[in-house]
Amino acid sequence: MMRTFTGKHMAATLIGGFGIVIAVNFYMASLATGGFGGVVVENSYVASQKYNEWLEEARQQEATGWEASVSRRDDGLVEVTTMGTPEDISVSAIARRPLGKREVRDLTFAKGWNGDFVSQEPLDADRWTLRVKLEHGGQKRIVEASIP
Repeated sequence: MMRTFTGKHMAATLIGGFGIVIAVNFYMASLATGGFGGVVVENSYVASQKYNEWLEEARQQEATGWEASVSRRDDGLVEVTTMGTPEDISVSAIARRPLGKREVRDLTFAKGWNGDFVSQEPLDADRWTLRVKLEHGGQKRIVEASIP
């Protein structure tokens, strides 16, 4: 014997279908907002007024000729290899997680036995974006690097 499809069945089907769609939308929206804080600059007008200054600063940094490569060792410490820099340069960095929970960490470096700079603090085995600052005698160079 076959049961008849009534209005109650149709209402339950519609409510269940739309309920699933709404639940998935809320879940996806929570993932989207949890992965990116949404702020690149605090005030876009002020940033636009400083744009030419930032370009000039970038030209000055390029003129130093300093370069750096960044890697993470097996023990979690970050190693910075510098090229074309003075002997007594100082190195520091800010590490940020590009996705997921927002975490920002300052890293300090000491010169290693082979001339490379090694961080004093290890980083977890996740993806990180580093902003490495090389400084010597009033000159500086910022190098952006990504560690998988």
